[in-house]
Amino acid sequence: AAAARLDSAEEPAREPARNVLGTELSCCCADVHGSGIGTGFYRDGYCSTGPDDAGRHTVCIEATEKFLAVSAAVGNPLHQPIPQFMFPGVRPGDRWCLCASRYAQLIELERESAVRGEDGEPVTGFVPRIHIRATHERSLE
Repeated sequence: AAAARLDSAEEPAREPARNVLGTELSCCCADVHGSGIGTGFYRDGYCSTGPDDAGRHTVCIEATEKFLAVSAAVGNPLHQPIPQFMFPGVRPGDRWCLCASRYAQLIELERESAVRGEDGEPVTGFVPRIHIRATHERSLE
């Protein structure tokens, strides 16, 4: 019993797991492209958050090539693995817990036509699709 208490005491603090609909938070992705690593701040597959999650990794998105290219261009190269942080890199088709502020940034960039292609024309369609049942309610703040 003492070991069980020790294990739970070592668990990082988390916010209640509710989605933006107010129901139980669904898993976003527990095994990112077969890496054995889950998404989310806690790497458990859920877009849960807590006091240690300064970036608020709460929005469950489905990555596309356009999204990954724009994300890298604005300083968030999600396609690059970082093994020391248990980060396998994100590929098109992967579900990933994105920071709420990054998602809001993408919406703003698209709305303002701020991203331009090599031809100088605005790039559109890079804001990724979200999975609402796997997106934490704190994303709305």
